[in-house]
Amino acid sequence: MHRDDLLADLRRLPAGDRVITALDVPTAEAAVALAGRLGERARFVKVGLELFTAAGPLVVQLLRGQGKLVFLDLKFNDIPNTVAAAARAAARLDVAMLTIHAACGRAAMTAAAAALAETAAAAGGRRPALLAVTVLTSLGPAELAETSAAGDTVAARVQRLARLAWDSGCDGVVCAAADLPALRGDLGRQPLAVTPGIRPAGADVQDQKRVATPGNARRDGADFLVVGRPITQAEDPARAHAALTAELEV
Repeated sequence: MHRDDLLADLRRLPAGDRVITALDVPTAEAAVALAGRLGERARFVKVGLELFTAAGPLVVQLLRGQGKLVFLDLKFNDIPNTVAAAARAAARLDVAMLTIHAACGRAAMTAAAAALAETAAAAGGRRPALLAVTVLTSLGPAELAETSAAGDTVAARVQRLARLAWDSGCDGVVCAAADLPALRGDLGRQPLAVTPGIRPAGADVQDQKRVATPGNARRDGADFLVVGRPITQAEDPARAHAALTAELEV
């Protein structure tokens, strides 16, 4: 599937599918139970490092069996051949989105994008969207200073990596809401923007450094929002998801 067609399809999803619930739990059983509590209106879920390491591909298959759309957030960061092979394996799991670290470089991102295109062509169908992680939302200027060249800023690094990712064939980026205005100013509306670090107005930011409310993130150009604890630790996850969706629609 051509990049423009894939992005158009994803952007046609209803508001309820734009809020992705992070199933950051330690077992497949817990993930399946939590996904069930979310209900049918919360279709998009994230499988990250903790859950995938504990449960492997089986948990993705179980969630797909529940009718969920899966965002596989493993943040591939390796040599081109390895990330291409991992992307092919993810495509075979029928996930809707997957992530790669933009810092792994042009060759690796290009290889992963090409592998997904080849897999989709061979299967005659849709492929997952490939999203490049720019700067983690848990990192602020102090943390970035420890791992980057002197003078590099969060904003400059996000801009540089986002441009590199788009030019390398990625379908979009994962970035903080604070990065969106500059990113949209540089790259326009084309790249898909998936934004973690989302908290309802007045909520505890916990271990996140750069957070936003759903409404603010959407106004700044986010296409999808990733939300974990405000939904998963709520007494009624389905109601919490619905409240965030309503805030997104305002």
